[in-house]
Amino acid sequence: MNKKVILDVDTGVDDALGIILAVQSGEMDIVGITTVNGNVSVDTATTNTCKILQLLGVEQQIPVVRGAAKPLLRPPVFEHRVHGEDGIGGALRDMPVHTSVTEGFAPDYIIEQVMRYPGEITLIMTAPMTNLALALMKRPQLIHEIKEVIFMGGVVKGVGNVTPVAEYNMYVDPEAVKVVLHAGFPSLTLVGLDVTRQALLIDAHITELGDTPIGRYVKESTSDYMKRYFERNQVQACALHDPLAVGVALRPELVTTHAYYVDIETRSELCDGQTICDFQNRLKREPNVRVCTDVDADAFLRLFVQTLRT
Repeated sequence: MNKKVILDVDTGVDDALGIILAVQSGEMDIVGITTVNGNVSVDTATTNTCKILQLLGVEQQIPVVRGAAKPLLRPPVFEHRVHGEDGIGGALRDMPVHTSVTEGFAPDYIIEQVMRYPGEITLIMTAPMTNLALALMKRPQLIHEIKEVIFMGGVVKGVGNVTPVAEYNMYVDPEAVKVVLHAGFPSLTLVGLDVTRQALLIDAHITELGDTPIGRYVKESTSDYMKRYFERNQVQACALHDPLAVGVALRPELVTTHAYYVDIETRSELCDGQTICDFQNRLKREPNVRVCTDVDADAFLRLFVQTLRT
């Protein structure tokens, strides 16, 4: 039986690739995609999500529900330089949107679906955690009703990608992250930059995808994304941050995980959004997160390319 999932996204370039991987895998029963302010505004993220589903021809099958328009306490922080003004590198700029967004509010939708399928829903989060934090504030017992939460975010040993120490999703709404980390989820998996930076999409992979609608979309949407990655890292590639979170849901064996206590900084002049992983148990706190510490990047990239070619 296919895994029931909700994707929570702020659809920029890599969120879109994650959605494509999830849909094309044929192994997920996607009961909804919820959108949130992040890389782009929640309205743009919602439009982009609808466009990706139209590209895949599944817009009638998967509900899209708009969520939080801003972080819990902070002003929005967009990433137009990385993802383009439209969030997906201009790849579908001429596509008219004919998908109707499902009525409702994403945090409520998450609650409704988890209550409808208790113990069955995997929530894959590739965006700031605002929607889940709002859901938890309304229904704290959600932690016992959801099967698992897998989130792309944070970095535990390396450097950040928006500040010297903070990963973008964590930086945008660290107060929401703190709510989630301290909620008491039995299964909470962090897919951070330590592993996603090993999952690099290169030109050879794009060539493998071929001259198909998906192949052409991936090539166009990642063009500027790769340029930004080269400027920062001197590598002609782009990291598949969000698709790896989907990959972990599909194939948990792709990553090595260890249980640690993880917290986030919310009141620092220089370190807001930094994820603190207590590797040596110095804080004497119970582990609350399964942290991905290593990844079989080659196996993941094979899965990604083969799935998008089908």
